Amino acid sequence: MLVDQAIGFYVRQGIYTDIKKLPYHPYGLVLGTSKYFSKNTPNLFYSYRLLAANNLFKERKVDYLLLSGDNRTVEYNEPRTMFKDLKKMGVPEEFMYLDYAGFRTLDSVIRADQVFKAHSITIITQRFHCERALFIAKYHNIDAICFAAEYPSGYTFVRFREFFARLQAVLDLLVEKEPHFLGKPEPLPPPPFSD
Repeated sequence: MLVDQAIGFYVRQGIYTDIKKLPYHPYGLVLGTSKYFSKNTPNLFYSYRLLAANNLFKERKVDYLLLSGDNRTVEYNEPRTMFKDLKKMGVPEEFMYLDYAGFRTLDSVIRADQVFKAHSITIITQRFHCERALFIAKYHNIDAICFAAEYPSGYTFVRFREFFARLQAVLDLLVEKEPHFLGKPEPLPPPPFSD
């Protein structure tokens, strides 16, 4: 319980819920999750993350979206699914990039910095996930803030699971765990108005 609360306190100033107060960062990192809980049950965590990503892009709070998630099978591909749905929402495909090796939050955050060279990022996910992602980013000296997408009502089991995910995150940092894949750099385009 202490670890859970300490992480939230440590990163609290980097989390935003009001898009008008959100500082501009060139790159938005959308953390993946499944589109459905089961075959006919939509995952609102997914829907709200994409809605937030679309809003941030349209309000010019980010220039590019890095869609990071699991790609374990041909049928299950989080980045590709996000890409297709955001394109339907009106985000042009040339402003979206896919990270197929975002198997865990640690992988997504570190790869954004080291592989995609996105050195100033706005992470896009729900608040509970923001806290863990920012904790990882801060530990690795990554310039990051987080926009907290809407949290669906109910779903207490998700927050319960997060408690154990935070314990694992601390252990990962203590043993200096690396992403499953790093590979060669694939730098994202520079911000449109950079010098």
